[in-house]
Amino acid sequence: MSKKTTQLVHLGRASADAANAVNPPLVRASTTIFSTLAEFKNSYKGVTFETPRYGRSGTSTVFELQTAMAALCETESCIATSSGLSAVAAVIGAHSAPGKRILVQDCVYGPTRVLAEKELDKLGSEVVFFDTLDALESHLDERTALVFIEVPGSLTMDMIDVEAVCKLAKHYSVPVACDSSWGTPLFFDAHGLGINISIHAATKYIGGHSDIMLGLITGSYDDLSSTRDWCAHYGSTAAPDVCWLGLRGLRTLDVRMRRHEENARHVAQWLQGQPQIKKILNPALDDDPGHELWKRQFTGGAGPFTIELVACSEEEFAKLIDSLSLFGLGTSWGGFESLVMPAIPHHLRALDVLPNEGRLLRLHIGLEHSEDLCADIGKALAHISATRPMQN
Repeated sequence: MSKKTTQLVHLGRASADAANAVNPPLVRASTTIFSTLAEFKNSYKGVTFETPRYGRSGTSTVFELQTAMAALCETESCIATSSGLSAVAAVIGAHSAPGKRILVQDCVYGPTRVLAEKELDKLGSEVVFFDTLDALESHLDERTALVFIEVPGSLTMDMIDVEAVCKLAKHYSVPVACDSSWGTPLFFDAHGLGINISIHAATKYIGGHSDIMLGLITGSYDDLSSTRDWCAHYGSTAAPDVCWLGLRGLRTLDVRMRRHEENARHVAQWLQGQPQIKKILNPALDDDPGHELWKRQFTGGAGPFTIELVACSEEEFAKLIDSLSLFGLGTSWGGFESLVMPAIPHHLRALDVLPNEGRLLRLHIGLEHSEDLCADIGKALAHISATRPMQN
């Protein structure tokens, strides 16, 4: 099976045969029963989270999802955790130790940055944030234990040259971890670009229905060794019910992502002609500064992107958001529904009121008809007085 569209339908179904069913059965268990003492002892010789041992070690339902995800990402192994952030914490925590340095891209997901800022020093590690390849290279040395990136960058949608990052890190024998949630395995070949550890907030597109919390970590057995130990020691695992829903979500991932991409492009291009919009941050657009990198690194675009409004008051900003009827106001994305959220840069998050200039909105474009979404946004934008033309 060479095409991922076909793989999504057929992977992770081995245990369905015994049930004479299309879908593998949902297996819940806190205790795994063994027939003999020898079997019990042998269970401790298997790979953690891939061998039946105890409920926390996983059941066939968890194993099916992990096997499918590893195959989709064209790597050896996958670890399922309770959320995207728990997956991030496991990877960063596993590489932290006294005297070590963790290099984190400046524009990563807010909770990832907070984790790095608030917790790494407790583990004795230094955290350094970087925004360019030159800044990254200046901090790479024998103390560096991990480079952590996210593409595109959260909220700002910044692009970085992933292959160049991986080449620099490899020179110092430093693994690279990446939050790959936006592109999914369909649009972003993380390991093919040289990334050692790829992280997916499967809460989002892989689940696809806004009803689960799930993280997935993929990589080789060697690259995931310390992360696997961390997850085992800290009990960072995923429940079978959630993995079953994640496996179900994989089946329609391709058709959903194609619709998200089509809708997002249509809405973004329509927004380019609206006078209330100062800038659109979306690397899938031809005139975005990160577009050339996006074309090299992605095969498609996802639903979330950010828009910058012309100068407007807090009252106008609130009226715009509150008048949207097809966009729910929420902090996640990746489900079937469209969402809107104030996109507040990290350095402004302590402010009660944002400055009138440079207000940002993050849109997640869902599966509704794109014309209906444009009409809904158009009515909401009418609450802002466009005092000047759009600036690209």
